[in-house]
Amino acid sequence: MIENTLHLKAPGNWINDPNGFIYYKEKYHLFYQNFPYAPIWGTMHWGHAVSTDLVHWEHVGIVLFPTRYEDSNGCFSGSAIEHDGKMSLYYTGIHYNKINAENIHIDSKDYDASQLMISSEDGIHFDNFDGKRVVIPRIDDIEIGDCKDTRDPKVWKDGDCFYMVLGSTYRGEMGRALFYKSEDGENWTYVSQFRSERFGKTLECPDIFKIGDSYVFVGSPMYIAKDAGGYEHHAVCMQADFEPGRCSLSLHGNYQYIDYGLDLYAPQTNVDAAGRRVMIAWLRMPKAVEQEGKEPWNGMMCLPRVVELENGHIYFRVHPEVDTFFEKEILSEEKIFDGEKDFQALSVHEGEPYRIRVTLKKGETLDIGGFKIRVERDFIKTDRSSVFGDIKGHRMVSNTPKVYGNYELDIFVEPNLIEVFVNGGEYVISNAVYGLGSYMQGRVEKILVGKDSDV
Repeated sequence: MIENTLHLKAPGNWINDPNGFIYYKEKYHLFYQNFPYAPIWGTMHWGHAVSTDLVHWEHVGIVLFPTRYEDSNGCFSGSAIEHDGKMSLYYTGIHYNKINAENIHIDSKDYDASQLMISSEDGIHFDNFDGKRVVIPRIDDIEIGDCKDTRDPKVWKDGDCFYMVLGSTYRGEMGRALFYKSEDGENWTYVSQFRSERFGKTLECPDIFKIGDSYVFVGSPMYIAKDAGGYEHHAVCMQADFEPGRCSLSLHGNYQYIDYGLDLYAPQTNVDAAGRRVMIAWLRMPKAVEQEGKEPWNGMMCLPRVVELENGHIYFRVHPEVDTFFEKEILSEEKIFDGEKDFQALSVHEGEPYRIRVTLKKGETLDIGGFKIRVERDFIKTDRSSVFGDIKGHRMVSNTPKVYGNYELDIFVEPNLIEVFVNGGEYVISNAVYGLGSYMQGRVEKILVGKDSDV
């Protein structure tokens, strides 16, 4: 079995969206979009990983793969619930009406989407040949949904009723969320929809949940922004009102980005063992990681983040299990690294994560192996131009909104991912990196490594 610490990485080849995130039978299960044959996007399967603490992850193999007409060209994203002791997965099946004769794995522009489910007695073994069931066939009424771009079912139970929200588009011009209800989780009835320009042209990976007495909506609208050197599709969140019976949704104000590095996409949330709302998302990586003696891989997940709501702002905070893991201090006093300090002791290039805590001052810069963090005009800015290689078409500099003089940083570092939590999760910047150095320049207050570390 392949094991990962803190960040779940592709076991080889390709992964993208987290799927079916659930706490079931005293374990966390995280499924994910997986192309197991090359480190590129292709015909989607579902990979599967498990954890007891959201920090140590073990890959347990492929759990979903195409077997039916409806999912013959991919098992796209979805979610999981527990009902009557069983785990049920809901996902979008894709069938290409026209296939590329040279490469059947290339994305087709002519396809149909259906929603399927499959159940398991133990959350590990799923019968792909006889256990799948179509619960929402291809939608032919354009006023209800789009026949191809309707996907990513998020299912939950409220009282005696099951609910499903799907991402969709209205005529390719505006994103929309579709709502369905069910009494048994198997037979579904269309109820309502909500269209919004805030959902871009197509909405992906919708999620709606309560934090205290308020609702939060999370989604990934397509074509909402393209900065110079950036992606067009982004993960966002906003406060919402939701009335379950009528599936009536309304949104409060404009969205905030879930992560201001704008590399994260397709977040999914789950309730942990203590009842906290936890989010994990996919880190988009523009090229595969190649390491001698290992299979090339592309794609990883961010660390688990607790979603909280304070004074109308949505926070993404470090999960307590992550705090517990980073218990070894190797620096607990202010110190200046002069650039000649050898930082190999942290085993950065071996993939061992470490954590830095510092409150920056105006004009200060922290350089972590070429990745720079600084305060500039009341923003926290990151610059990865020295640790991203010659990859074109991607943003090098990211920044938070204004933080009004408070520059408290909690930074998590791995060779291919740096996550900067600002002011206790008020904002987060996560960036994919390549070729991170083993030195550090700048003032730091505390450095911690995991309790498994030999440092």
